[in-house]
Amino acid sequence: MTAGMHPPHTHSANGIAPPKSWTRPKAQYREALLHPWYRALFEITDAFFYATVDFFQSRKFMASLLPITTNAISSPMGLGSDSLPVQVEVGGVPVYLADSMQFMLEYSLRIHPRCQGVYYIMPSFRGEEMDQRHLCQFFHSEAEIVGGLPDVMKLSEAYLRHINAFMLEHVAETIAAIVGSTTHIENTLSRGAAFPTISYQDAIAELKKDAGHVTHVVADWMKITSAGEQELLRRHGDFIWLTHFPHQIVPFYQAIDEENPHLSLSADLLAGIGEILGSGERHRSAAQVQQALQTHEVDAEPYAWYIDMKNILPLRTAGFGLGMERYILWLLQHDDIRDCQILSRENGNNDYV
Repeated sequence: MTAGMHPPHTHSANGIAPPKSWTRPKAQYREALLHPWYRALFEITDAFFYATVDFFQSRKFMASLLPITTNAISSPMGLGSDSLPVQVEVGGVPVYLADSMQFMLEYSLRIHPRCQGVYYIMPSFRGEEMDQRHLCQFFHSEAEIVGGLPDVMKLSEAYLRHINAFMLEHVAETIAAIVGSTTHIENTLSRGAAFPTISYQDAIAELKKDAGHVTHVVADWMKITSAGEQELLRRHGDFIWLTHFPHQIVPFYQAIDEENPHLSLSADLLAGIGEILGSGERHRSAAQVQQALQTHEVDAEPYAWYIDMKNILPLRTAGFGLGMERYILWLLQHDDIRDCQILSRENGNNDYV
């Protein structure tokens, strides 16, 4: 979406429109078997998977295959948490379903001495109710590299351009049947420069005149709302970096900006309905992690192994996570992420197949 364009929308009868079958969970599989929306979605998720593997293999990254249960969730309850954890019981023992396996990617990156990057695509679980912007279960494409925030931002841009080019090569007709064209994808490939960047502080200064665009969250720090993200996209166009969030409103693992200790080395990429990719640099030392846990009021015990790992092999690393369904939401210029799953899952609802 270029500056001045309207937000994504539900497509009319001129194209393939989603049947909203997630509102009828018991019958969803029947509609998915017969409806062209789901055939298109299946093609696109397949292309996303192969584009991801193709990109990371070309850079000699190593795939990391990980379990989905953990005791060290990346968004524990505490300052900066951006989601609710999902706790389950396995064999009589309480564990969490992973909201992200970033910590394990940091671990994987240290296993092989010649490894410069690791990645995976796997399910992530969030405890919030699903809505237009959020899913209870979604697919996460995450990577971790040796390097810092500028390196991972550059990698993220290259990854998105690669996926977009792959989509044009393999499923352009499918996308056009829904959207009407593929111009929005072509535009991201024709602009050779890096995606534009705005600091969090500058964005707050732009938005704070409208109470609907920001909200107070902790101390004197304000958080940009989903409406605020939309306003930034309206002003600056699709694919804009929002960087250097206050460290108290991001999870504890984000490294602190040494030039401004109130800020973190973090960046979100906005497109479509808002954030589609989050990235950041990690604390290098065990002492930095311990201090961050204390500052964010998070119990250190589940992260004892993570702290020990930083003692054994201190390393400057950075990573990103892209929500596949949020990317597809932008790709299809759509406005409801609940339409972007082959099979829906809703916390507290057991009616799904």
